Amino acid sequence: MGQLDSKVALVTGGTTGIGRGIAERLAAEGATVYVTGRRKSELDEAVEIINGRATGERAIGVQSDVSNLVDLDQLYEMIGTRSGRLDVLVANAGGGTFARLGEITEEHYDRTFDVNVKGLLFTTQKALPLLPDGASIIVLSSINASLGLENLSVYSATKAAIRNLARTWAAELAGRGIRVNAISPGPIDTPGILRMAGGDPQAEKDFKDSITARIPLGRMGRTDEVAAAALFLASDESSFTTGAELFVDGGFAQV
Repeated sequence: MGQLDSKVALVTGGTTGIGRGIAERLAAEGATVYVTGRRKSELDEAVEIINGRATGERAIGVQSDVSNLVDLDQLYEMIGTRSGRLDVLVANAGGGTFARLGEITEEHYDRTFDVNVKGLLFTTQKALPLLPDGASIIVLSSINASLGLENLSVYSATKAAIRNLARTWAAELAGRGIRVNAISPGPIDTPGILRMAGGDPQAEKDFKDSITARIPLGRMGRTDEVAAAALFLASDESSFTTGAELFVDGGFAQV
Protein backbone atom coordinates (compact mmCIF):
# COMPACT_ATOMS: atom_id res chain seq x y z
CA MET A 1 0.00 0.00 0.00
CA GLY A 2 1.36 3.38 -1.01
CA GLN A 3 0.60 6.65 0.74
CA LEU A 4 -1.16 7.95 -2.38
CA ASP A 5 -3.02 4.87 -3.61
CA SER A 6 -5.98 5.84 -5.84
CA LYS A 7 -4.94 9.52 -5.81
CA VAL A 8 -4.63 11.62 -8.98
CA ALA A 9 -1.75 14.09 -9.17
CA LEU A 10 -0.36 16.66 -11.59
CA VAL A 11 3.26 17.77 -11.65
CA THR A 12 4.01 20.63 -14.03
CA GLY A 13 7.50 20.87 -15.44
CA GLY A 14 8.06 17.24 -14.58
CA THR A 15 10.46 16.20 -17.31
CA THR A 16 13.69 16.74 -15.42
CA GLY A 17 15.24 17.78 -12.13
CA ILE A 18 13.02 18.44 -9.12
CA GLY A 19 9.79 18.01 -11.05
CA ARG A 20 10.68 14.58 -12.31
CA GLY A 21 11.92 13.55 -8.89
CA ILE A 22 8.57 14.53 -7.37
CA ALA A 23 6.61 12.77 -10.12
CA GLU A 24 8.64 9.59 -9.60
CA ARG A 25 7.98 9.59 -5.85
CA LEU A 26 4.24 10.26 -6.16
CA ALA A 27 3.91 7.49 -8.75
CA ALA A 28 5.91 5.11 -6.58
CA GLU A 29 3.45 5.79 -3.77
CA GLY A 30 0.50 4.72 -5.92
CA ALA A 31 -0.74 7.94 -7.52
CA THR A 32 -1.71 8.36 -11.14
CA VAL A 33 0.56 11.23 -12.13
CA TYR A 34 0.06 13.60 -15.03
CA VAL A 35 3.38 15.13 -16.04
CA THR A 36 3.74 18.20 -18.24
CA GLY A 37 6.64 19.50 -20.27
CA ARG A 38 7.16 21.69 -23.30
CA ARG A 39 9.46 19.39 -25.28
CA LYS A 40 7.92 16.11 -26.39
CA SER A 41 11.14 14.11 -26.59
CA GLU A 42 12.08 14.98 -23.00
CA LEU A 43 8.51 14.37 -21.85
CA ASP A 44 8.38 10.91 -23.43
CA GLU A 45 11.71 10.00 -21.85
CA ALA A 46 10.57 11.19 -18.42
CA VAL A 47 7.33 9.22 -18.58
CA GLU A 48 9.25 6.09 -19.54
CA ILE A 49 11.64 6.54 -16.61
CA ILE A 50 8.84 7.23 -14.11
CA ASN A 51 6.82 4.23 -15.23
CA GLY A 52 9.91 2.07 -15.16
CA ARG A 53 10.39 2.82 -11.48
CA ALA A 54 6.75 2.58 -10.44
CA THR A 55 4.35 -0.34 -10.23
CA GLY A 56 2.34 -0.18 -13.45
CA GLU A 57 1.84 2.58 -15.98
CA ARG A 58 1.18 5.42 -13.55
CA ALA A 59 2.64 8.41 -15.42
CA ILE A 60 0.79 10.17 -18.24
CA GLY A 61 2.68 12.76 -20.26
CA VAL A 62 0.97 15.91 -21.56
CA GLN A 63 2.89 18.34 -23.73
CA SER A 64 1.97 21.73 -22.31
CA ASP A 65 3.36 25.20 -21.57
CA VAL A 66 2.09 26.65 -18.28
CA SER A 67 2.41 30.21 -19.58
CA ASN A 68 -0.05 29.38 -22.38
CA LEU A 69 -3.61 29.50 -21.07
CA VAL A 70 -5.00 27.51 -23.99
CA ASP A 71 -2.54 24.74 -23.16
CA LEU A 72 -3.75 24.79 -19.55
CA ASP A 73 -7.39 24.54 -20.62
CA GLN A 74 -6.58 21.53 -22.79
CA LEU A 75 -4.56 19.94 -19.98
CA TYR A 76 -7.41 20.14 -17.49
CA GLU A 77 -9.97 19.02 -20.04
CA MET A 78 -7.87 15.90 -20.54
CA ILE A 79 -7.48 15.26 -16.80
CA GLY A 80 -11.19 15.80 -16.25
CA THR A 81 -12.12 13.41 -19.04
CA ARG A 82 -9.69 10.67 -18.03
CA SER A 83 -9.70 10.92 -14.23
CA GLY A 84 -12.55 13.21 -13.22
CA ARG A 85 -10.66 14.91 -10.43
CA LEU A 86 -7.25 16.07 -9.21
CA ASP A 87 -6.25 15.27 -5.64
CA VAL A 88 -2.72 16.69 -5.68
CA LEU A 89 -1.42 19.64 -7.68
CA VAL A 90 2.31 20.30 -7.74
CA ALA A 91 2.94 23.60 -9.49
CA ASN A 92 6.62 23.13 -10.20
CA ALA A 93 7.27 24.52 -13.69
CA GLY A 94 9.60 27.50 -13.58
CA GLY A 95 13.13 28.71 -14.02
CA GLY A 96 15.38 31.68 -14.35
CA THR A 97 18.75 33.01 -15.44
CA PHE A 98 21.26 35.48 -14.08
CA ALA A 99 20.70 39.17 -14.79
CA ARG A 100 22.36 41.92 -12.79
CA LEU A 101 20.57 45.18 -12.06
CA GLY A 102 21.46 47.50 -14.93
CA GLU A 103 21.44 44.60 -17.39
CA ILE A 104 17.86 43.36 -16.94
CA THR A 105 15.88 43.45 -20.17
CA GLU A 106 12.13 43.55 -20.67
CA GLU A 107 12.35 40.16 -22.37
CA HIS A 108 14.12 38.65 -19.34
CA TYR A 109 11.54 40.10 -16.97
CA ASP A 110 8.53 39.02 -19.03
CA ARG A 111 9.85 35.51 -19.65
CA THR A 112 10.62 34.89 -15.98
CA PHE A 113 7.35 36.25 -14.63
CA ASP A 114 5.23 34.64 -17.35
CA VAL A 115 6.37 31.15 -16.41
CA ASN A 116 7.07 31.45 -12.70
CA VAL A 117 4.13 33.63 -11.60
CA LYS A 118 1.54 33.87 -14.35
CA GLY A 119 1.94 30.20 -15.21
CA LEU A 120 1.72 29.06 -11.60
CA LEU A 121 -1.24 31.31 -10.83
CA PHE A 122 -3.35 30.09 -13.75
CA THR A 123 -2.20 26.51 -13.30
CA THR A 124 -3.76 26.67 -9.85
CA GLN A 125 -6.83 28.72 -10.68
CA LYS A 126 -7.83 26.57 -13.65
CA ALA A 127 -7.42 23.42 -11.53
CA LEU A 128 -10.05 24.50 -8.99
CA PRO A 129 -13.06 22.82 -10.66
CA LEU A 130 -11.22 19.47 -10.51
CA LEU A 131 -10.00 19.76 -6.93
CA PRO A 132 -12.16 17.92 -4.39
CA ASP A 133 -12.49 19.14 -0.83
CA GLY A 134 -9.38 18.10 1.07
CA ALA A 135 -7.06 18.29 -1.94
CA SER A 136 -3.43 19.35 -1.62
CA ILE A 137 -1.76 22.13 -3.60
CA ILE A 138 2.02 22.36 -3.48
CA VAL A 139 3.85 25.28 -5.05
CA LEU A 140 7.60 25.43 -5.60
CA SER A 141 9.16 28.58 -4.24
CA SER A 142 12.87 28.90 -3.37
CA ILE A 143 15.25 30.08 -0.69
CA ASN A 144 15.78 33.02 -3.06
CA ALA A 145 12.43 34.35 -1.82
CA SER A 146 14.10 34.92 1.57
CA LEU A 147 17.64 35.87 0.56
CA GLY A 148 19.31 38.59 -1.48
CA LEU A 149 21.61 36.72 -3.85
CA GLU A 150 23.42 38.70 -6.53
CA ASN A 151 22.27 38.59 -10.16
CA LEU A 152 18.97 36.91 -9.33
CA SER A 153 16.65 39.78 -8.44
CA VAL A 154 13.96 39.02 -11.03
CA TYR A 155 13.97 35.28 -10.33
CA SER A 156 13.94 35.92 -6.58
CA ALA A 157 11.01 38.32 -6.91
CA THR A 158 8.96 35.64 -8.67
CA LYS A 159 9.69 33.16 -5.91
CA ALA A 160 8.70 35.69 -3.24
CA ALA A 161 5.43 36.20 -5.11
CA ILE A 162 4.85 32.45 -5.13
CA ARG A 163 5.42 32.26 -1.38
CA ASN A 164 2.78 34.91 -0.77
CA LEU A 165 0.33 33.28 -3.16
CA ALA A 166 0.57 30.10 -1.09
CA ARG A 167 -0.33 32.00 2.08
CA THR A 168 -3.25 33.81 0.46
CA TRP A 169 -4.65 30.73 -1.24
CA ALA A 170 -4.35 28.74 1.98
CA ALA A 171 -6.67 31.28 3.60
CA GLU A 172 -9.05 31.39 0.65
CA LEU A 173 -9.39 27.62 0.29
CA ALA A 174 -9.40 26.65 3.96
CA GLY A 175 -13.18 26.41 3.97
CA ARG A 176 -12.95 23.51 1.53
CA GLY A 177 -10.21 21.80 3.48
CA ILE A 178 -7.81 22.34 0.58
CA ARG A 179 -4.28 22.73 1.87
CA VAL A 180 -1.80 25.00 0.11
CA ASN A 181 1.87 24.81 1.00
CA ALA A 182 5.17 25.93 -0.46
CA ILE A 183 8.43 24.03 -0.78
CA SER A 184 11.52 26.21 -0.89
CA PRO A 185 14.49 24.19 -2.09
CA GLY A 186 18.01 25.37 -1.67
CA PRO A 187 20.75 24.42 -4.14
CA ILE A 188 19.69 21.08 -5.64
CA ASP A 189 22.05 19.26 -7.98
CA THR A 190 20.06 19.42 -11.23
CA PRO A 191 20.83 20.48 -14.81
CA GLY A 192 18.60 23.51 -14.30
CA ILE A 193 20.65 25.10 -11.54
CA LEU A 194 23.79 24.87 -13.66
CA ARG A 195 22.02 26.38 -16.69
CA MET A 196 21.51 29.52 -14.62
CA ALA A 197 25.25 30.08 -15.02
CA GLY A 198 24.76 30.50 -18.77
CA GLY A 199 26.09 27.20 -20.11
CA ASP A 200 29.80 27.94 -19.76
CA PRO A 201 31.46 24.88 -18.12
CA GLN A 202 33.91 26.91 -16.05
CA ALA A 203 31.22 29.33 -14.92
CA GLU A 204 29.03 26.36 -13.95
CA LYS A 205 31.86 24.82 -11.91
CA ASP A 206 32.65 28.10 -10.17
CA PHE A 207 28.94 28.62 -9.45
CA LYS A 208 28.52 25.15 -7.98
CA ASP A 209 31.69 25.42 -5.88
CA SER A 210 30.73 28.82 -4.48
CA ILE A 211 27.26 27.64 -3.51
CA THR A 212 28.43 24.40 -1.92
CA ALA A 213 30.86 26.32 0.26
CA ARG A 214 27.93 28.21 1.80
CA ILE A 215 25.75 25.19 2.64
CA PRO A 216 26.04 24.11 6.29
CA LEU A 217 25.66 20.43 5.36
CA GLY A 218 28.54 20.81 2.91
CA ARG A 219 26.84 19.51 -0.22
CA MET A 220 24.10 20.28 -2.72
CA GLY A 221 20.75 18.60 -2.25
CA ARG A 222 19.27 15.71 -4.23
CA THR A 223 15.97 15.70 -6.08
CA ASP A 224 14.73 12.77 -4.01
CA GLU A 225 15.11 14.89 -0.88
CA VAL A 226 12.75 17.51 -2.31
CA ALA A 227 10.46 14.72 -3.48
CA ALA A 228 10.23 13.41 0.08
CA ALA A 229 9.03 16.81 1.23
CA ALA A 230 6.47 16.90 -1.58
CA LEU A 231 5.18 13.46 -0.59
CA PHE A 232 4.69 14.63 2.99
CA LEU A 233 2.66 17.64 1.84
CA ALA A 234 0.68 15.57 -0.68
CA SER A 235 -0.25 12.86 1.82
CA ASP A 236 -2.50 12.71 4.86
CA GLU A 237 0.63 12.91 7.02
CA SER A 238 0.38 16.71 6.63
CA SER A 239 -3.38 16.94 7.22
CA PHE A 240 -2.97 19.85 9.68
CA THR A 241 -0.40 21.77 7.63
CA THR A 242 -1.40 24.64 5.36
CA GLY A 243 0.08 28.00 4.41
CA ALA A 244 3.48 26.66 5.43
CA GLU A 245 6.89 26.95 3.80
CA LEU A 246 9.01 23.83 3.99
CA PHE A 247 12.70 24.53 3.41
CA VAL A 248 14.80 21.78 1.85
CA ASP A 249 18.09 23.63 1.73
CA GLY A 250 20.74 21.97 3.88
CA GLY A 251 20.51 24.92 6.23
CA PHE A 252 21.49 27.51 3.59
CA ALA A 253 18.79 30.03 4.52
CA GLN A 254 18.48 28.92 8.13
CA VAL A 255 21.81 29.24 9.95
